[in-house]
Amino acid sequence: MKLDGYNTEVQTRWGKTHAYKQYAEKTKQYSKETWDALTTEMNRILAEFANRMNQGKTSDSPEVQTLVKQLQEHLTEHYYQCTDEILAGLGQMYVLDKRFQTNIDRHATGTAEFISKAIKIYCKK
Repeated sequence: MKLDGYNTEVQTRWGKTHAYKQYAEKTKQYSKETWDALTTEMNRILAEFANRMNQGKTSDSPEVQTLVKQLQEHLTEHYYQCTDEILAGLGQMYVLDKRFQTNIDRHATGTAEFISKAIKIYCKK
Protein backbone atom coordinates (compact mmCIF):
# COMPACT_ATOMS: atom_id res chain seq x y z
CA MET A 1 0.00 0.00 0.00
CA LYS A 2 1.32 3.45 -0.95
CA LEU A 3 0.51 4.97 2.47
CA ASP A 4 2.74 2.40 4.14
CA GLY A 5 5.61 3.63 1.98
CA TYR A 6 4.96 7.18 3.15
CA ASN A 7 4.88 6.06 6.77
CA THR A 8 8.23 4.32 6.33
CA GLU A 9 9.69 7.42 4.66
CA VAL A 10 8.42 9.70 7.45
CA GLN A 11 9.83 7.44 10.15
CA THR A 12 13.18 7.23 8.37
CA ARG A 13 13.48 10.99 7.82
CA TRP A 14 11.96 12.37 11.03
CA GLY A 15 11.36 9.42 13.37
CA LYS A 16 13.99 10.52 15.89
CA THR A 17 12.81 14.14 16.13
CA HIS A 18 10.85 15.65 18.99
CA ALA A 19 8.12 16.72 16.56
CA TYR A 20 7.67 13.15 15.32
CA LYS A 21 7.44 11.87 18.89
CA GLN A 22 4.76 14.49 19.61
CA TYR A 23 2.94 13.45 16.44
CA ALA A 24 3.02 9.77 17.38
CA GLU A 25 1.73 10.50 20.89
CA LYS A 26 -1.04 12.88 19.80
CA THR A 27 -2.34 10.75 16.95
CA LYS A 28 -2.09 7.24 18.35
CA GLN A 29 -5.72 7.22 19.52
CA TYR A 30 -7.22 9.07 16.54
CA SER A 31 -10.19 7.28 15.01
CA LYS A 32 -10.93 7.15 11.31
CA GLU A 33 -13.55 9.83 11.89
CA THR A 34 -10.97 12.10 13.55
CA TRP A 35 -8.52 11.58 10.68
CA ASP A 36 -11.28 12.33 8.18
CA ALA A 37 -12.25 15.52 10.03
CA LEU A 38 -8.63 16.68 10.19
CA THR A 39 -8.18 15.99 6.49
CA THR A 40 -11.33 17.99 5.75
CA GLU A 41 -10.07 20.89 7.84
CA MET A 42 -6.65 20.86 6.16
CA ASN A 43 -8.32 20.83 2.75
CA ARG A 44 -10.49 23.77 3.82
CA ILE A 45 -7.38 25.76 4.75
CA LEU A 46 -5.65 24.86 1.47
CA ALA A 47 -8.79 25.79 -0.49
CA GLU A 48 -8.87 29.17 1.29
CA PHE A 49 -5.30 29.80 0.12
CA ALA A 50 -6.38 28.97 -3.43
CA ASN A 51 -9.41 31.27 -3.11
CA ARG A 52 -7.26 34.17 -1.92
CA MET A 53 -4.77 33.56 -4.73
CA ASN A 54 -7.60 33.51 -7.29
CA GLN A 55 -8.96 36.75 -5.83
CA GLY A 56 -5.62 38.37 -6.63
CA LYS A 57 -4.36 38.58 -3.05
CA THR A 58 -0.61 38.53 -2.60
CA SER A 59 1.30 36.16 -0.34
CA ASP A 60 2.04 39.03 2.07
CA SER A 61 -1.56 40.27 2.33
CA PRO A 62 -3.09 40.23 5.84
CA GLU A 63 -5.75 37.70 4.78
CA VAL A 64 -3.16 35.26 3.47
CA GLN A 65 -0.87 35.74 6.45
CA THR A 66 -3.85 34.93 8.71
CA LEU A 67 -4.27 31.67 6.79
CA VAL A 68 -0.61 30.81 7.40
CA LYS A 69 -1.23 31.33 11.12
CA GLN A 70 -4.31 29.08 10.91
CA LEU A 71 -2.25 26.40 9.18
CA GLN A 72 0.44 26.56 11.85
CA GLU A 73 -2.16 26.45 14.64
CA HIS A 74 -3.91 23.47 13.02
CA LEU A 75 -0.66 21.52 12.84
CA THR A 76 0.26 22.44 16.42
CA GLU A 77 -3.14 21.57 17.86
CA HIS A 78 -3.54 18.22 16.15
CA TYR A 79 -0.06 16.88 15.34
CA TYR A 80 3.05 18.53 16.81
CA GLN A 81 4.43 21.89 17.93
CA CYS A 82 4.80 23.54 14.53
CA THR A 83 7.55 26.07 15.15
CA ASP A 84 8.40 28.73 12.58
CA GLU A 85 11.44 26.64 11.65
CA ILE A 86 9.31 23.56 10.98
CA LEU A 87 6.71 25.64 9.15
CA ALA A 88 9.41 27.15 6.92
CA GLY A 89 10.61 23.64 6.08
CA LEU A 90 7.08 22.57 5.22
CA GLY A 91 6.72 25.59 2.95
CA GLN A 92 9.81 24.52 1.05
CA MET A 93 8.65 20.92 0.89
CA TYR A 94 5.29 22.02 -0.58
CA VAL A 95 7.12 23.05 -3.77
CA LEU A 96 10.21 20.83 -3.76
CA ASP A 97 8.37 17.53 -3.27
CA LYS A 98 6.17 17.00 -6.32
CA ARG A 99 3.82 14.77 -4.32
CA PHE A 100 2.95 17.68 -2.04
CA GLN A 101 2.84 20.17 -4.90
CA THR A 102 0.48 17.98 -6.93
CA ASN A 103 -1.82 17.41 -3.95
CA ILE A 104 -1.96 21.09 -2.99
CA ASP A 105 -2.34 22.28 -6.57
CA ARG A 106 -5.55 20.23 -6.84
CA HIS A 107 -7.17 23.29 -5.28
CA ALA A 108 -5.82 25.55 -8.06
CA THR A 109 -2.65 25.48 -10.11
CA GLY A 110 0.04 27.48 -8.33
CA THR A 111 -1.42 27.13 -4.83
CA ALA A 112 1.63 25.28 -3.49
CA GLU A 113 3.97 28.04 -4.68
CA PHE A 114 1.61 30.69 -3.30
CA ILE A 115 1.51 29.01 0.13
CA SER A 116 5.27 28.48 0.11
CA LYS A 117 5.85 32.20 -0.49
CA ALA A 118 3.31 33.13 2.18
CA ILE A 119 4.99 30.86 4.73
CA LYS A 120 8.41 32.30 3.91
CA ILE A 121 7.08 35.81 4.55
CA TYR A 122 5.31 34.75 7.74
CA CYS A 123 8.38 33.07 9.18
CA LYS A 124 10.58 36.13 8.57
CA LYS A 125 8.42 38.31 10.84
